[in-house]
Amino acid sequence: MAFTDDAIRGYAEAFAAVAEAEGVLDKVEDELFAFGKALEQRSELREALTDAAIPAENRKAVVREILNDRAHDVTVNLIGFAVESGHARDLGKIVATVSAIAAERREHQLAEVRSAVPLDESQRARLAAALSAATGRSIEVKVVVDPSVVGGVVARVGDEVFDGSIASRLDDAKQQLGSV
Repeated sequence: MAFTDDAIRGYAEAFAAVAEAEGVLDKVEDELFAFGKALEQRSELREALTDAAIPAENRKAVVREILNDRAHDVTVNLIGFAVESGHARDLGKIVATVSAIAAERREHQLAEVRSAVPLDESQRARLAAALSAATGRSIEVKVVVDPSVVGGVVARVGDEVFDGSIASRLDDAKQQLGSV
């Protein structure tokens, strides 16, 4: 059974509070966001964590095995808690809300940026500055590697979409050539 928006917000606030109390909110928030995107993109992982026929302890073991030494213990425990309590289906929404809460606490707005390749810190900073200038708000960039983007980036800030992908530029060029 899926959570209501209020329940998702409640879980996210609890996750953020735990991470903040441990002094690792930034790290945990980044790790949760990355895990949420992996869960969104990998159906086999999503199925393994949401299959009620698999005992909860085995599903939690999958989380521990995947994250192993790559994530903070708080991250592993929070994801394990959601899986054990039967809310793995809602993890994507929960972790997206944790990211939004963390950005709010830093007085930033979250921008989800899709790129075919990972972006380094310099590229992230330039992109955050450009999006801040375009929106008039302080922007925090979260990058999702998405091979379907081909080249360039697609950024979403709230309801606004900034499509700087090569595919959209080619579409624009085709439309301009077609009208000549």
